Amino acid sequence: MSSAPLKCQTDKSTDSMDWLIVGGGIHGVHMGVRLIAEAGVAPERLLIVDPGSRLLECWRTSTRNTGMTHLRSPAVHHLGLKPFDLLRFSGANCRGRGAPMGSFAQPYARPSVEIFESHCDTLIDRYGLASRHLKDRVLRATPTCDSVGVEMESGRTVRTQHLVLALGAAEQPRWPSWAEALRDEGAKVEQLFAPGFHLETDDWPDRVCVVGGGISGVQAAIKLADAGKEVSIITRHAFRKHRFDSDPGWVGPKNMNAFSAVSDPAVRRGLITHARHPGSVPPKLFRTVKRAIANGTIRHHIADPFPVTTEAGICIPVGDTSFCVDALLLATGFASHRPGGALVDTLVETHALPCAECGYPIVDKYLRWHSRVCVTGPLAELEIGPVSRNIVGARRAAERIVRLAVAS
Repeated sequence: MSSAPLKCQTDKSTDSMDWLIVGGGIHGVHMGVRLIAEAGVAPERLLIVDPGSRLLECWRTSTRNTGMTHLRSPAVHHLGLKPFDLLRFSGANCRGRGAPMGSFAQPYARPSVEIFESHCDTLIDRYGLASRHLKDRVLRATPTCDSVGVEMESGRTVRTQHLVLALGAAEQPRWPSWAEALRDEGAKVEQLFAPGFHLETDDWPDRVCVVGGGISGVQAAIKLADAGKEVSIITRHAFRKHRFDSDPGWVGPKNMNAFSAVSDPAVRRGLITHARHPGSVPPKLFRTVKRAIANGTIRHHIADPFPVTTEAGICIPVGDTSFCVDALLLATGFASHRPGGALVDTLVETHALPCAECGYPIVDKYLRWHSRVCVTGPLAELEIGPVSRNIVGARRAAERIVRLAVAS
């Protein structure tokens, strides 16, 4: 599957950057590391634009909000160069033995948040990425045959040879309409992944309901319960147990060979949707929440929630009865539409960049959406497949873009 031929204008302006990455999260940081270390891009010729106060800010906030202790993915999925770099960094051998206590959890030597972030910080320091972080927001990108003009919220403009859109869904958390209505009535309703939200348990009332039974919702419910709150969790279905959010066969050729042989983007989208396990929890967390429910630490209700505010608080009907809480915490994930907002929408509309029926980019094998614009993360999933949004997806995307960078 490759993009349609694109018409482009010639621009004689002098470039001020070789590579500009939009997004300072997992994908943007890994992309920066690989371009400098493997493609030979000079650090001063690379820029990462992200409005956060530091790189990986959304990642760090999300892990703190949920109370995550260990990643779901194995130790070979990290932001360094070689598969076993994180294990070596920890002082462990390739089986995870000998690592500092708690650094890796079995199975699959899943790294602790602490060791993973420490490794990330080391990479950011080693490759000077903090100094290449521009704390700004890209409003508009104008690609030509020669370069891309990039306009920032601050009014600053940059011209770059290559643009990488490393945009995730962090700025589009899903808000059910009933939750928005409750919030507008003055009820305490928060979204776990809302930009700028920090889950400080001391700031929450005694009775809390978490809406959503995926890994993040369950982790947040346990965090609140551990803080002594009276916690309920409401889901539309029983907890779904899966070790990963898609089968490991999607990481390599076992499943990806057949996926890559499909040329129809609509069929690829169907394969991606079928392969993913949204709203699922890994086995250990599944057992933990089941124990908490059994001993009464957490109450679990299966229903399609439509809460209403009353004098008793926020009341949630469940079958023939209801229960009341003082606050709701939404763990309802992210909107499914294409990320990137007005920046990506304008690119599509103004420069006729090809999209599938689902709205996501149609790119070539190097993840080029335009001769000067590459994508990673969710925007690359019709090429990278179901793991595109994950850490391993960042690694797969970087491999392709680095090959392009070296060839050019």
